[in-house]
Amino acid sequence: MTNAAQTGGTGQQRPAVSIVVPCYNGGRFLDALMASLARQTFRDFEVVLVDDGSTDDETRQKLAALSERVHLIRQDNRGPSAARNAGARAACADILFMLDCDDTIEPSFLADTVPLLQKAPAEIGMVVTYLRLVGGESGIVSRYFNRFDLLFTNTLSAGLVLRKSAFVAAGGYDESMREGYEDWDFSLRMASAGFGCIAVKKPLYVYTIAGHDAAPSRSSGVDTKRLYGPLWRAIRIRHPALYRPWAMVRLWAGSRDGSGRLPLWKGLMAYALATVLPDALFNTLIARLHRGPRSDNPNPAYGAPAGAAADPVTQP
Repeated sequence: MTNAAQTGGTGQQRPAVSIVVPCYNGGRFLDALMASLARQTFRDFEVVLVDDGSTDDETRQKLAALSERVHLIRQDNRGPSAARNAGARAACADILFMLDCDDTIEPSFLADTVPLLQKAPAEIGMVVTYLRLVGGESGIVSRYFNRFDLLFTNTLSAGLVLRKSAFVAAGGYDESMREGYEDWDFSLRMASAGFGCIAVKKPLYVYTIAGHDAAPSRSSGVDTKRLYGPLWRAIRIRHPALYRPWAMVRLWAGSRDGSGRLPLWKGLMAYALATVLPDALFNTLIARLHRGPRSDNPNPAYGAPAGAAADPVTQP
């Protein structure tokens, strides 16, 4: 880590990247997270760890022990979006990396993403890698950027490396979204602001999915099926201009660069069904169509309201 990281972001040396980690009662994951950061081959970074009102003793003790090694911010519990925004505001670097506290990264993650973004043209605002799932599910999940597909599923998901200037231009994360999909909403606003994304086709982000024996959390299978419909509706309400039928068609026509995986008819049919079917019936239909690992399950370490949804579109 740079001196800025070691002194809580107050050193003279400005780091290349600020790693923003929201944490609410996730102390049991912090040893693994910090170990993965210690193994990074790219060393020019600081860690901004945001304690979002943690209440359990283990987390408080872990955070206190880390206070000399990270820039620790404490706030009342306001949800993951508010925690990420607070971390971004305190970040010293021009590049941000959003890392959930229950996840880890492979040793070459920063080396494979940060220089790539530094060298990219200004309109490239983000870099993302493939995911390796651990915990309740296993496997490799590809991530990609296509503006049309992004209307219907979060093709970017966790672990965004992004320019701080792009983060500010997109308005940060929506702090009112505490039940899930705040990362999808943010990706849509980044795309709407004109920023593109580069996908690194390596599973460098290790994404934790809660197992069936885990404590109740937002990743409960029943809740994800129940709340997908209303959460996607919340997304559409926040982005009405993107979800007009002709706007969707134009976006599809302008996104036919080989990156898309969702046919026009399938997207429009999903939109039509979501507008006419009751949420329960629509969610059941989507659940039956879904196959493969669900990489958009919220992280089990974050104690926001139960019921955020899983990615409804099959990954290859």
